[in-house]
Amino acid sequence: MEKFQWNKVILATLAIICFISVGFALGEDKRWLALFFLLLGFATMGYGFSLKRKNK
Repeated sequence: MEKFQWNKVILATLAIICFISVGFALGEDKRWLALFFLLLGFATMGYGFSLKRKNK
């Protein structure tokens, strides 16, 4: 069995928190903050995918 990879779990959790924060920002009518969290979420996911591809 492979070693548990904490860095990928932390990255996935951070991406989920970013996308949840988009909903909260829209609820507070802060569109600029929602856009920031959306871009940060996509950047975090992209970094995680690039790490996954690099480890293959």
